[in-house]
Amino acid sequence: MVNQSSENLLNPQIEKPSDKGYKFTWFDWFCLWYPPGWLILFNRHWQHYHTDSDGWNWLEYLLFLIPGGFYLALLIRWLRLGCRLPRREVDEFEPKYQLAFREEIISLIVKNYFQPELQQLENLPQTGPMIVAMNHAGMSFPWDFLSLGYLLSKTREWVVQPLANVSLFEHPWVIWWLPVGWSQVLGGVKAQKDDFEAAVKERKIILYAPEGVRGPQKGWAKRYQLQKFDLSFIQLSDRYQIPILPVVCIGSENLHPFAVNFRKLQRLVKLPFLPLSPLMFVFILFPSMGVWANKTDLRYFIQPLYTPEINGDKVSRTAIYQKAQQLREKLQSQINQLR
Repeated sequence: MVNQSSENLLNPQIEKPSDKGYKFTWFDWFCLWYPPGWLILFNRHWQHYHTDSDGWNWLEYLLFLIPGGFYLALLIRWLRLGCRLPRREVDEFEPKYQLAFREEIISLIVKNYFQPELQQLENLPQTGPMIVAMNHAGMSFPWDFLSLGYLLSKTREWVVQPLANVSLFEHPWVIWWLPVGWSQVLGGVKAQKDDFEAAVKERKIILYAPEGVRGPQKGWAKRYQLQKFDLSFIQLSDRYQIPILPVVCIGSENLHPFAVNFRKLQRLVKLPFLPLSPLMFVFILFPSMGVWANKTDLRYFIQPLYTPEINGDKVSRTAIYQKAQQLREKLQSQINQLR
């Protein structure tokens, strides 16, 4: 993580991208409108700003675009690298790159595919730090998180860092899909106790899913039912006097409709979830579409700031659980009304 001044910790902002930013070519526009090309956009953008000798090349990119071609591209790249995994070049958070990726790639996808809107802006604080707690669904790449992070960054010019499942950092599938260290460079915080606490202690603006992986795991049938909340965010909020900003997202369930979690295979391949749906036949032909999601409208309803006030380390686990349960019931009531 990078060091920030005390002023930036309270209201972190970063400079605008320079004129040497990423410029779209006809091929990039084609990739934007052809779903198997989204992964190409992510990697090409990275290669514009970072040295990545182990990354994908042009021949491999072209193979992404044809049915089954990704498997051949993967074999070619693996042989090209001498039958080894790609090397890690960088892994520290780069706020300037987060901004460049947001403005040059994420903004185009989010605006054209997910059309997100912030509602109840009167509840949005002017500055941080805070834990932004949002319900999570979709059984897909976390576009509900990325879209909310984009809106918060655009509206308040904040540096928002999402708490993400460890698989987005370390799973072999992700290491081959995306550059090694991609999640960390974009500001991702591993969903582990020590990493989460360190980020809260540094008074950052953290985007967090209280349901954890239970959110996307619940699938289509339980799409509007909040699952059990983890307790760590309540405890850390109270310990470091960091308020919680609850946000209700409506529409994320349509990112991957009619999906169910294939639990046995999911545990076998050590993924947080493994969706099974009619779209999976397309994904088998085009594995690069793992970063794609169905077109939908995302609406975010900002709730008033919440402070647990449970007396820090001395409080019992029962009291923490009660606070988490109260917040979950309140957000579930909001979801039911908004539906």
